Amino acid sequence: MAALGDSLTQGYGLPAEDGFVPNLEAFLEAQGLDVDIVNAGVSGDTTAGGLSRVAWTLTPDVDVMLLALGGNDFLRGIDPVTSRENLRGILEAAQAAEVEVFMVGILSTANFGEDFQSQFNGMYVDLAAEFDVPLEPNFFAGLIDGGTPVEILEQYMQADGIHPNATGVDAIVAQLGPQVATWLAEVD
Repeated sequence: MAALGDSLTQGYGLPAEDGFVPNLEAFLEAQGLDVDIVNAGVSGDTTAGGLSRVAWTLTPDVDVMLLALGGNDFLRGIDPVTSRENLRGILEAAQAAEVEVFMVGILSTANFGEDFQSQFNGMYVDLAAEFDVPLEPNFFAGLIDGGTPVEILEQYMQADGIHPNATGVDAIVAQLGPQVATWLAEVD
């Protein structure tokens, strides 16, 4: 399995063992799944970066892929039309390589306007339907029940307010892990 993503996937600011990929792998193994996850997360990567490196990520050893890109596109205000096309290209490459994909989105705020927000958030839903892949629309869904925004920042996020701390990663994996485990059981 490969996890193609950005700093959230890569584990920015955390010791390697506290990052998203090692924790997701440990969760899946605890569920009885035999899985090795290649961490193909690159800090600062956009959907364009993911598209440019998807070919070398999809080695013959990779039969499934977790796709978690878009956060840096949002932070940089990249046109959602461009982001959508990049994600489409990644999904097409996976489809051509006969690699099953589980997509994880990032929810946009209205910082760049409501149209941007609607287009950005909608691209994940639309592409998941178009390519018939499972989708968790919000990478941070596991943190939502953590309290007020200030409490969530204090408890689950690093000082930059963008990247989860080890406790945040645990909460993200606790929410996302069962979805990925169910999906893996279905595609095997």
